[in-house]
Amino acid sequence: MTVHLPSALRSYSAQQSAIEINASTLADALTELDRRFPGIRFRIVTEQDTVRPHIRLFVNERQAFDLQTALRHDDELHIVCALSGG
Repeated sequence: MTVHLPSALRSYSAQQSAIEINASTLADALTELDRRFPGIRFRIVTEQDTVRPHIRLFVNERQAFDLQTALRHDDELHIVCALSGG
């Protein structure tokens, strides 16, 4: 599957915007990302394994809320960071 990273998280991935990984759930995908790019998972989920409020996860253009969401090898995961400020 392909994981698309927002520019705000690319400092963890040596500026790679798309990463190919094998994962059966969203939780597995985030664990695999963190194995490759230590610290990235903590920017996406909290210590309680909930998605951070300013992060959205989309699997094939549908928002996913549950880290146990099943993934297929041909899925695309987009990690999106909300912008704020004034």
